[in-house]
Amino acid sequence: MTIHKNLIGGEWIGGDDAIRNINPSNTNDVIGEYARASADDARAAIAAAKAAFPAWSRSGILERHAILRKTADEILARKDELGKLLSREEGKTLAEGIGETVRAGQIFDFFAGECLRLAGEVLPSARPNIGVEITREPIGVVGIITPWNFPTAIPAWKMAPALCYGNTVVFKPAELVPGSSWAIVDILNRAGLPKGVLNLVMGKGSVVGQAMLDSPDVHAITFTGSTGTGKRVALASVEHNRKYQLEMGGKNPFVVLDDADLSVAVEAAVNSAFFSTGQRCTASSRLIVTEGIHDRFVAAMGERMKGLVVDDALKAGTQIGPVVDQSQLNQDTDYIAIGSQEGAKLAFGGELLKRDTPGFYLQPALFTEATNAMRISREEIFGPVASVIRVKDYDEALAVANDTPFGLSSGIATTSLKHATHFKRSAEAGMVMVNLPTAGVDFHVPFGGRKGSSHGSREQGRYAAEFYTTVKTAYTQA
Repeated sequence: MTIHKNLIGGEWIGGDDAIRNINPSNTNDVIGEYARASADDARAAIAAAKAAFPAWSRSGILERHAILRKTADEILARKDELGKLLSREEGKTLAEGIGETVRAGQIFDFFAGECLRLAGEVLPSARPNIGVEITREPIGVVGIITPWNFPTAIPAWKMAPALCYGNTVVFKPAELVPGSSWAIVDILNRAGLPKGVLNLVMGKGSVVGQAMLDSPDVHAITFTGSTGTGKRVALASVEHNRKYQLEMGGKNPFVVLDDADLSVAVEAAVNSAFFSTGQRCTASSRLIVTEGIHDRFVAAMGERMKGLVVDDALKAGTQIGPVVDQSQLNQDTDYIAIGSQEGAKLAFGGELLKRDTPGFYLQPALFTEATNAMRISREEIFGPVASVIRVKDYDEALAVANDTPFGLSSGIATTSLKHATHFKRSAEAGMVMVNLPTAGVDFHVPFGGRKGSSHGSREQGRYAAEFYTTVKTAYTQA
């Protein structure tokens, strides 16, 4: 089997060993082998990025535009092929895999345009005969560390702005799903990036990621992953006085009020909690439901969940694919056991499933009679497990929704303009959805949260410039 190599200084470099990329829908299917980088490889990649920075940071906007636009065009032209690869290695349905791939192409297309819209300000000075210019300049070497649940979209929304604004990149994708990230790097490399501008180092976070954290030549790190690892990124970055951006966990609430359209509420809740196998930081695992609609909502959820098709991600008709691997499956089933031990009622699902091929199949689980103090309501499960929390009214629902150390996404189902407006203003989250799933955002608008979910400036859209550039103020006397 061909080993996919790391890209360091414009050259494809092998490693001492390789990662076997396994299909969670069929564990007998090995997608490919990917070279595992060493700490020395990571340091070589950082050195290459540092050496490439002076020329790339001063490159013309048309050159950057052409490379990012060519990348976008190829991703979109190959969306079916790349979407299938994504679904095969991560386990989300083929429709979701293709949709994520299209989003990645749209992100590169957006930032290709941003290359042509780089702007600053010219202001008068408070002193006579002096002009003031305010410009944005690239930071330097940007370290990118991404998770396994969005192996195409998240690398895209980090790499595209980094390159657009003139930075060089050292990129470490999740070891569990290297295939999609490798394919995007290959496309960018062939699109004409100069040597050293983009470097790919696949492998263990404890080796490759740590080498990035330890290097004084990495000027900024953007990280998406667990809260624990995010804290380590922050501590290491403070030591080097580097810029850092963290997207971490979520325990997102979805509120259902008495006046909600029941069908809208159920569809949004099912999508929020269970689609993409619940493996989204924006997924909602806390369904906060007022008394007047509670019983009808629970009954409707049970009926809707009976019809969910859990199967091979590539099979036609599959609505929910497998859990990504055995470790994550163990975590999901452990939390299901914890929920029952805490006194919540397992109203539906939670069973391991067998399908035609060996895989990590789990029936989505719904708890009722949960409280917001339970572990299943406090801790991120990152699987298809949700709990219904009964509340008296809107005021209690809002208080429970905000009673969490996280603050990424928050949703509400209501036909009341008053409550919708108040919730949008009062929800302690970076993103708020009304009569929509808590997961699912556009590619051109800011993404990020509050409290323990995020640190630093927002990702995506024009807000990305806040992280990937630094501001310079220059004075000139006439």
